[in-house]
Amino acid sequence: MSDTAAPNHPTPRPLGRPLARLRARRRAGTPDHPERAPVVGLLLACHPGPTVAVTALTTGLARAAGRDARGCVLVGAAVLAGQLSVGWCNDAVDAERDRAAERGGKPVAAGLVGADRVARAARRALVVCVPLSYASGPAAGTAHLVGVGAAWAYDLGVKGTAGSWVPYAIGFGSLPAFVAFGLPGRPGPTWWIVGAAALLGCGAHLADALPDLAGDRATGVHGLPHRLGSTGVRALTPLPLLAATALLAYGRPDRAGRLALLGAGTLAAAGALLGGRRPRIPFASSVAVAAIDVALLLRRGTGIARAGSRDVGRSSRQCA
Repeated sequence: MSDTAAPNHPTPRPLGRPLARLRARRRAGTPDHPERAPVVGLLLACHPGPTVAVTALTTGLARAAGRDARGCVLVGAAVLAGQLSVGWCNDAVDAERDRAAERGGKPVAAGLVGADRVARAARRALVVCVPLSYASGPAAGTAHLVGVGAAWAYDLGVKGTAGSWVPYAIGFGSLPAFVAFGLPGRPGPTWWIVGAAALLGCGAHLADALPDLAGDRATGVHGLPHRLGSTGVRALTPLPLLAATALLAYGRPDRAGRLALLGAGTLAAAGALLGGRRPRIPFASSVAVAAIDVALLLRRGTGIARAGSRDVGRSSRQCA
């Protein structure tokens, strides 16, 4: 069957059923798979690459927006805890699927750590994330936890639906809102930075799903990327990333923004033109466009709060 053929989509699993099965197995006394290196397995199961990248991006955005050292530490700690919980939840929920697909690169499937241990770590990290998020204020904490909750919803079932992109949009869009609401005076975030972050999340979802499309389909996952097929995903991925670049370029127009938009457009066009002969080029060009977006997002950090918001200009040293 071709990538673009429409498979018969099974009914999505209700939210919470995967973790409920883990709890039921533990109550019944069913042993988990042997653990060869649980500490190493836990570190790898948190999806260290994305976890570090999202934490560093948000902390950098907080610094660019004017948070002081203490505020940046609070932001980084909250985002790290949230990302750890999401990564561990993902691997705990996908343990049976990863074993069925023989994904030896996954720590649980490889036998490094048990799914029960990973699930417990996910719940504990989520509990820690709550006070760390609210340390930046009630509005900031709520914004961040909405994003973390959306990511958990993705792991627990939304990833298998046509709306699989929604948690990514909410999760990424919540990060600049979290930073902005934590500034002095608790200003609201500018719509164009939130919109650009949400679009960046949509592009990240498409790019992240591409390598595992076939294996995911075989184990019953039929999110938006799987319905589009690899050809559709390669064609669509640059579009939300380019839209994010446009928002960041024109939300606060300057020469850097225009150059970024020109560079992103050139990379996307090159990927589209060369993709027919070299299928990996569109993915590589999308990653390059995403890097431009991240750099531009950090540059726009000082514009994260709405103009005229109360006390935005106050010294960052007064920030919580």
